[in-house]
Amino acid sequence: MTRRPPPKDRSAHERGRRATIAQSETRSPFRSASPDLVTLYGAHPVRAALTARKRKLLTLYATETTLPRINELARAAGLEPRLVDARDLERRLGPDAVHQGLLLEARPLPEADISDIVSVSGVVLALDQITDPHNVGAILRTACAFNVDAVIVTERHSPEFSGVLAKAASGALEFTTIVSVVNLARALDELADRGYARVGLDSDGAESLSTVTLSKPLVLALGAEDKGLRRLTRERCDAVARLDLPGPIKSLNVSNACAAALSVVTTRLG
Repeated sequence: MTRRPPPKDRSAHERGRRATIAQSETRSPFRSASPDLVTLYGAHPVRAALTARKRKLLTLYATETTLPRINELARAAGLEPRLVDARDLERRLGPDAVHQGLLLEARPLPEADISDIVSVSGVVLALDQITDPHNVGAILRTACAFNVDAVIVTERHSPEFSGVLAKAASGALEFTTIVSVVNLARALDELADRGYARVGLDSDGAESLSTVTLSKPLVLALGAEDKGLRRLTRERCDAVARLDLPGPIKSLNVSNACAAALSVVTTRLG
């Protein structure tokens, strides 16, 4: 009598098959996060990085629909785009990220010092521990639009210059000189030694920005929304001015206040 082989454990086989599929779906094609890795996503940030070429570019990922629109620019920058699925980008960035089918891995921008600031517009921004990446990104976009010479940030209590911030900056990150300092008060002293006038912006400022004495070169200091300018920063300013607003609300989001202040400053300085 011939014995039949024992029946296969189909349930075990099915579990193994599903595990293999799950593993292949979760295996990321991207680099692991590290301090020297910057992730840029979205059309404007990625195109700006490919155009400016101020940082070392590593790998560009594009979806099938986006690839034809970025291929030529990528190859001109020395990159061969890698094809990925939109679901890969969502797993990497989160479902709410507006990636537009593009993700670029790169190195951080070269570090800049106060001595590297070249006076063109004669205006510099100093951000006093502004931590929200959306606000800082919007400020960078405004700074770039007004051709500000540099944006100074604190080494601590500043957002990562990648991802969300770069998306909010809409490409301005690649075209704005960013100086990171350990001590903002000391940096303001150094700027004063170089002939900069220092004006702090505060909704409770004693003078109006439209009438306060201004001269080039000028550094405009902006404080965080919840705390404003810190004491040492305020003490280093030659004047602390307010924006006079006609409406019942007398204070603005810091990025909006920055745009309004730069409009007043650049108009007055000519």
